[in-house]
Amino acid sequence: MKVKTLVGNGIVAALYIAVSFFIQPFGFTNIQFRVSEMFNHLVVFNKKFIYGVLLGVFLTNLFLSPMRAYDLVFGFGQSIISLLITIIVSRFIKNIWTRMIVNTIVFTITMFLIAIELHLAFHLPFLFTWLTTAIGEFVVMAIGAPIMYLLNQRIHFEKRV
Repeated sequence: MKVKTLVGNGIVAALYIAVSFFIQPFGFTNIQFRVSEMFNHLVVFNKKFIYGVLLGVFLTNLFLSPMRAYDLVFGFGQSIISLLITIIVSRFIKNIWTRMIVNTIVFTITMFLIAIELHLAFHLPFLFTWLTTAIGEFVVMAIGAPIMYLLNQRIHFEKRV
């Protein structure tokens, strides 16, 4: 891995952790608004950002989650699965907006894994928990898409790692 890629991903991981820390009460319950999830859109600009996003998710779940063991399995697993699906599908989609829409849908649907986690940890009703976590993820990803798009206009993520 190039130094540029390593540093870029380190910055992404640090930003993910910092944003998660500031919204901590809203990032780990059955009604989640983990604002740092908007960084998931980085992979639509450059797949190499997967390392930084995953490291950020892993460390956030390790140090900030009240359900550490569950989050390291389910939360991290959901991120890996969703990011890989997005990267694979993005090979066939050239339009950035379409990629971000697909990414948002993939992350929203795969929130069933987080619903399973919360069902196992707190005995919350699965379907209702899937609904509430999916809505939170959808809102964050939908609001995050134009933000990441505008940031890309200035930063050019495809050239950063």
